[in-house]
Amino acid sequence: MTQKGSGPEDKVQAKGRMLALVIAGTAIFWVAAQSLGSMLDWSQRTRLLFDLMAGAGFVWSVVVGYQIWRARQK
Repeated sequence: MTQKGSGPEDKVQAKGRMLALVIAGTAIFWVAAQSLGSMLDWSQRTRLLFDLMAGAGFVWSVVVGYQIWRARQK
């Protein structure tokens, strides 16, 4: 009998769940940062910093999504 979470498919599913949480969290973070930036009248440089952080999260998501896609090809 195999333990839960020990198979390769379980690892891919766990990675997929983590990917979904990171995408949702990044989107919420970005929208909140934009809203706060306009309410608190942040400078464009500060807003750009939050845009770049959100962009990094989305780029990471594309890379991990590609890794998941490749793992399922095997």
